[in-house]
Amino acid sequence: MGKRVSVRRLIQSGVPEEKFTDTVGVLTSWDDGVLLITRKDGETVRIPESSLVAAKVVPAAPARRRGPAASYEELALVSSRAWRPVESERLGEWELRAAAGFTRRANSVLPLGDPGLPLDEALAAVRRWYGARGLPAYVQTATGAEGTQELLCAELERRGWVREVSAELWTGALAPVADRAEGAGVELSRTADEAWLSRYQRKGVSEVALKVLGSGPSVWFATVPGEGSPAAIGRCVVDGRWASFAAVEVDPALRRRGLATTVMAALARRALDEGASAAWLQVEQDNTGARGLYTGMGFAAHHAYHHYREPAAPGSGQ
Repeated sequence: MGKRVSVRRLIQSGVPEEKFTDTVGVLTSWDDGVLLITRKDGETVRIPESSLVAAKVVPAAPARRRGPAASYEELALVSSRAWRPVESERLGEWELRAAAGFTRRANSVLPLGDPGLPLDEALAAVRRWYGARGLPAYVQTATGAEGTQELLCAELERRGWVREVSAELWTGALAPVADRAEGAGVELSRTADEAWLSRYQRKGVSEVALKVLGSGPSVWFATVPGEGSPAAIGRCVVDGRWASFAAVEVDPALRRRGLATTVMAALARRALDEGASAAWLQVEQDNTGARGLYTGMGFAAHHAYHHYREPAAPGSGQ
């Protein structure tokens, strides 16, 4: 239990040549003749014990061939510092975060370490804390790297928590991003002005949202001026050796002209000037355009992360 395993089992595919299939992931349960394996992307595979052919424990994570070396815990803390809530509280080693509902990341528990309570008591405390603020309770978890939280994901699912959103955190070297384009015509600022916000996809940004956007050790906003509103924008937070990229958005009428690359290159140069050498960003699993762009820049997936929402209360109708 809790180990990364490779399992081979019989399948009923109807194709004579396809008798077996392999599943690699963390063994999170083995009860009532069924194994539950949580794969790197967070998906759970149910395997009847009767179909098992062979199984073995495999290394916790495959060796990375490119990109900066980093642990899950390091990246979880760096990403948390780049998107701070307006209110937080400790529950043991867990951090409860709230920002009036602006994004799940700023309104979810970061469960690193021990909450100091049995899990059911900890989750009850989490629900009370968010309920007092009129917010649904979310727990942010991760899968797919050494030290991630496959077992916690399985425990949440057993208790009826629902995985609503999954994405991936990618890492890469910073210098190649800076070398991708000249970055000419990009304006950098310490604040998100009205022009920048007019291109930002989240409309009606509140004072709370502005605080979250402006949070982080060293925050930069990039703008490529356009007619009426910016042609492209981006946000970068420099934190020690790390630089994060977020809110890279381009006018739909001007896409596929290299503007996203230009924005990221300008921000990367500023981050290099401040001593950063590595970069990270978050991308949704179905955003093929962004994934292609970031792959071309040398980024690769480090781990997947997920947001689990509390079960609906009995009689709520949800």
